[in-house]
Amino acid sequence: MSDLFNKPEKGAEEPPKRPLADRMRPATLADVVGQDDVAGPGGVLTELLRSGRFPSVIFWGPPGCGKTTLAFLLSVEVKAHFVPFSAVLGGVADVRKIVQEAEVAQKREGRQTLLFVDEIHRFSKSQQDAFLPHVERGTVMLVGATTENPSFYVNAALLSRTTVIRLERLEPAQTEEVLRRALSHPDGLGEKVAVEADAMEALAQMADGDARRALNLLEQAAWVAERRKEPISMALLLKLFKRAPLRHDKAGDDHFDVVSAFIKSMRGSDPDAAIYWLARMLEAGEDPLYLARRMLIFASEDIGNADPRALQVAMTVVDALRFLGLPEGRLVLAQGVTYLATAPKSNASYAAVNEAMAEVSKLGSAPVPMHLRNAPTKLMKEIGAGDYLYPHDYPGGCVQQRYFPDGVEPRNYYRPKSTGYEKHISDLIAWRKRVLAGKEEG
Repeated sequence: MSDLFNKPEKGAEEPPKRPLADRMRPATLADVVGQDDVAGPGGVLTELLRSGRFPSVIFWGPPGCGKTTLAFLLSVEVKAHFVPFSAVLGGVADVRKIVQEAEVAQKREGRQTLLFVDEIHRFSKSQQDAFLPHVERGTVMLVGATTENPSFYVNAALLSRTTVIRLERLEPAQTEEVLRRALSHPDGLGEKVAVEADAMEALAQMADGDARRALNLLEQAAWVAERRKEPISMALLLKLFKRAPLRHDKAGDDHFDVVSAFIKSMRGSDPDAAIYWLARMLEAGEDPLYLARRMLIFASEDIGNADPRALQVAMTVVDALRFLGLPEGRLVLAQGVTYLATAPKSNASYAAVNEAMAEVSKLGSAPVPMHLRNAPTKLMKEIGAGDYLYPHDYPGGCVQQRYFPDGVEPRNYYRPKSTGYEKHISDLIAWRKRVLAGKEEG
């Protein structure tokens, strides 16, 4: 990786041709596509560079958005020695060696070292401590790259010493710009092959915002098109690639972002959007039972007693999915999702248990009132245990007695909404209160 950005000198023997994605790396910040808020004229990198000083940074963004390229271009701008390092392949011992070499370079040449740590989230939080003293002293300028949220994967001490810069996936139009540049550039395909308009649009869509993937797809299609002496067409793309895999890391941000969109679409009572996100996750290979479990949670958290059948429907989805499996199980999931999305919503039960648990944590183990305790022995009865008023013996099944612990003020945790079946529950609660107050017969 150390010669990642190096080109052979004139007269030197040509090495095997590098992949198109590598040959088309931007040579300057102005060449970077799709990150105007970062590398554009008023972007954060541009402004920081103009200040004459530059902090250690962590680039956070999806694959193929330019993290490695920006790190190298930074080293060029600040005239630092660029040392690439992979957290997958190396360890803390390798970091120490790089730092020692950086100290020598700083003393002998007065030149700073930019240490680029790819996939920095692969280091454990304790391993990341190895960077702290060197970043603090300025021995190295650390540039980390991660596809995962740094808040979860980078320790607080290192985050406080770095600036996190968010990079975005490329839009289809920006991906097309990258592809057109590769088609015409002398280091790219040099106008040796043409791409039909619909095929260009398809390549950009298949790349899913990943410039590297877009260039790899273009290069493979160009090999075949050149041999056939024909342009890259939709027919050729369909023959070569069928379809591109969707980006969906089951343990990363992509996973949680899509699941979040799925849940929020059901909560927002949008069955069409919910079905889209369901299909997206199934297509990406998500565990269908995981989705069914999330639906089960949703049925209680977001629908609750507004439609008590929702919980039964969700549980039936779990059972039916275990029995059927995929692909037929997708029909069960779809039926469950559309039911949950269109059901009346209430989070009253969810809010009630949260409030009650907060109260329990605050007050601790308040004693159970004597009249609510079991009285299996004569002694227990003598001290008042079991002196309980049996509600079925009273009109309407209602009788006035205390159910909260001694010393705990009764509170109204459960506040049913006027939605779906909860309106009926709300009316029942109000009726019982009137009976207990003697304002209405049971």
